[in-house]
Amino acid sequence: MTGSDIAGLIAAGVFAILVALLAIPIWKLGKVFDELRSAVKDVSDGTTPLLTEVTSTVATTNDQIRKVDGITSHVSDASANISALSSLTAATIGKPLIKVAAFSAGVRSALGTRPSGKGRRSR
Repeated sequence: MTGSDIAGLIAAGVFAILVALLAIPIWKLGKVFDELRSAVKDVSDGTTPLLTEVTSTVATTNDQIRKVDGITSHVSDASANISALSSLTAATIGKPLIKVAAFSAGVRSALGTRPSGKGRRSR
């Protein structure tokens, strides 16, 4: 064996050791990628039912909002009707009552009688 043959054997041995040392991290990195792929698959499998459930919830919420919108429009109509009814009642009953009260006050003052009970005393 010549010196170049021995140098070639040493280089081949060092290269084999280098390949063995680099193979271990590469193998571990492969395991990390397998775990990563498994985690992504689990997240994907869990996300699909979640998205289906969210879609169902949003659809149900939209239906409820439509119902609430109908209720609020009916309440708005009812409050407008009640306002008109109270204005009509005030106009129909309020003005005649004021006239009757004014008339009775005028009759009392004309007759010179004062209502009994606690009232203002004159000084």
